[in-house]
Amino acid sequence: MKNLIIGFFLLLTFTSACKKKTTAPPNTVNDSAYQITKTIVSDSLSVDVVIDKPKGTSFDVLMVFHGTVTYDSLILDAAYNTLDGFKRILDRKDMMMVSVAYPEENLLMGDNVKHAEAALLWVKNKAAAELGVEIKKVFLAGHSQGGYVVTRLNTLQPTNGVIANAPGPLNLVFRCQLEEDGKIAGSGVCNLLKTKYGNTTINPEAYQARSLLKFTTGFKSDILFVQGLDDSPIQMASWPLFKQKVTECTDCKKVQVHEVAGFGHPSIFENAGAKVEFNKFIAER
Repeated sequence: MKNLIIGFFLLLTFTSACKKKTTAPPNTVNDSAYQITKTIVSDSLSVDVVIDKPKGTSFDVLMVFHGTVTYDSLILDAAYNTLDGFKRILDRKDMMMVSVAYPEENLLMGDNVKHAEAALLWVKNKAAAELGVEIKKVFLAGHSQGGYVVTRLNTLQPTNGVIANAPGPLNLVFRCQLEEDGKIAGSGVCNLLKTKYGNTTINPEAYQARSLLKFTTGFKSDILFVQGLDDSPIQMASWPLFKQKVTECTDCKKVQVHEVAGFGHPSIFENAGAKVEFNKFIAER
């Protein structure tokens, strides 16, 4: 039971000190390297992002998305941790990274995709002018709920490629039914859905509509899924069906699946083979 809970809410465990928001440089050409936190506005939504810029003025961009942290007081640290995690496994040192501190607290699962989309549209349409740089290719990468977010973004906006590590929740009917039956501890995710729609027996369709199993077609860009096969039982119960659906998609761009035996939820950060696939995917595009 304990492993089920950990599997659903597992975060990246990289250590970092509390980060303070800093001010972005003026919208003039800036050749220097820097790491800043900036509040961006796009589509009438404001979102905090952490920008890690190498030396130079022309960049491919890797946007990264954190896993579940439940409380919005924690999302900025999660964004820094996620940036650090992906930066460690990224072979290229010439890419600008943008880590999105998308909100979670008191939002129904999936409602924050609009904040993530706003950040992506800012990178595509406004970042160059506001930061004084040239934006070339744009890639997305996400871990856990971040993998859920980038998978859904791939049904909305084209990019140069998407990487999703252990994306989920895959099946909210299954997850929340376990909570309703008292088999695992309750969660804010399922409690919010129950308050809005009733339980999974009364209204399973509402839970299905927000599960990642409902977003397995219409991918606008190539996508790589990485999944550790020693992930939590909740994740692995639905993973084979999810894998089947995405690989059988007939209206998707190229779908690749890399499974990692002997590794769990954060396999892309721990397994050498997964790191190779991650960097190969970006290099080939």
